[in-house]
Amino acid sequence: MLTRVPLRAAIGVATTLLASALAARADDASPWQRDGHSAVRLLAGSRSGAVLLGGIAFQLQPGWKTYWRMPGDSGVPPRFDFSKSENVEAVTVMWPAPLKFDDGAGGHSIGYHDQIVLPLRIVAKSADKPVTLRAEINYAVCEKLCIPVEASAELGFNSVASTEDANLRAALDTVPKPATIGDPNPLTIRDIKRDGAKNVVVDVIVPDGRNVNLFVEGPTPDWSLPIPAPVEPSPPGVKRFSFELDGLPPGAKAEGAALKFTLVGPEKSYEFNTNLE
Repeated sequence: MLTRVPLRAAIGVATTLLASALAARADDASPWQRDGHSAVRLLAGSRSGAVLLGGIAFQLQPGWKTYWRMPGDSGVPPRFDFSKSENVEAVTVMWPAPLKFDDGAGGHSIGYHDQIVLPLRIVAKSADKPVTLRAEINYAVCEKLCIPVEASAELGFNSVASTEDANLRAALDTVPKPATIGDPNPLTIRDIKRDGAKNVVVDVIVPDGRNVNLFVEGPTPDWSLPIPAPVEPSPPGVKRFSFELDGLPPGAKAEGAALKFTLVGPEKSYEFNTNLE
């Protein structure tokens, strides 16, 4: 038996379904918070268990950039406050592999341009209760001059199957993977050694001699170690980098300090942790 549905009713049903789909899509991302040169918003992954995947998405106008957690020779790292969130035990910001830029003053800064998503690992206090993420976001956008930006965003985690899952997984894939010095990867740090009282030398194995960047961080954010610079000529099959032990906070000692190295290649990136001898 063929059932005929009046055209007006069919249009009404289709409109309702479309509105529901758009509402669900809107619920997976907070509205863009815009300033003159950038925009920022929160993204929510699928709701499953007590550990959730979210993100902070940035859009930057052409020619403008923002900074990594360690900004380099100049710049301001982003700061995030999630303390006003509901049913959230902890939030961990994960950082995609950054780029190195000329800072216009003879040095280099480290960060991102165009658009970037910082993945968030969110631990709920209770897996069966609603989760609302609230973020106070402070960052800087720079062209020739830097402009500070403050934004507030709020987003609930409600979707069983979020429309942002693919974006968040893609962002997670760009976060450098943990590695150990001497790993047999095609791209790896082979050796880290002291060269005199203040100089550190890092030997990197790079496939096909491709361009790579190396960044180093101290055990706390108040360490401001310089960006390792390539050494020419390097030994055969190796790209050598070096940096001086400058920028230590007052009273800090280099011996035994826990350093983090981020090795950024054209396709893969890795993080290495070591204690300086």
